Amino acid sequence: GAQDNLFNDQSTFMVEMQETAHILKNATPRSFVIMDEVGRGTSVTDGLAIARAVLEYLHNHIQCRALFATHYRELASATKDLPRLRLHASKVQEINGRIIFTYKILPGITSKSYGVHVARMASVPQGVCERADELLHDLESDVTRKIKEGV
Repeated sequence: GAQDNLFNDQSTFMVEMQETAHILKNATPRSFVIMDEVGRGTSVTDGLAIARAVLEYLHNHIQCRALFATHYRELASATKDLPRLRLHASKVQEINGRIIFTYKILPGITSKSYGVHVARMASVPQGVCERADELLHDLESDVTRKIKEGV
């Protein structure tokens, strides 16, 4: 999914899905499959559903070893349904509001997302990052409220 093929009317997401289809059709139990950010090029709900379905297919049908890198923290709940699945995450240290990626991989999942931090590191204008922080807080509050209400 690293590029599009617009001359053939194929978006980046279409190319990603074609690559995913090729992997799923050709992998065997002896394969070592590496997938990165499956479902990223579409809506959050579509992407999460596709990523979960691909993960389940690799686990249940192909039964190969796989490295499945994702930003969807919600996939962590898959461990209860996929007994051979093991979760690992990059260790991140927070010091005085700044994050440091240690490039160490440890068992478990990250405690939170660091997207706005990375935007700051990439020199996205401060006003944009501040607004993103506000929106993120609102979104997280809304999700927490819905969970508590059982919605």
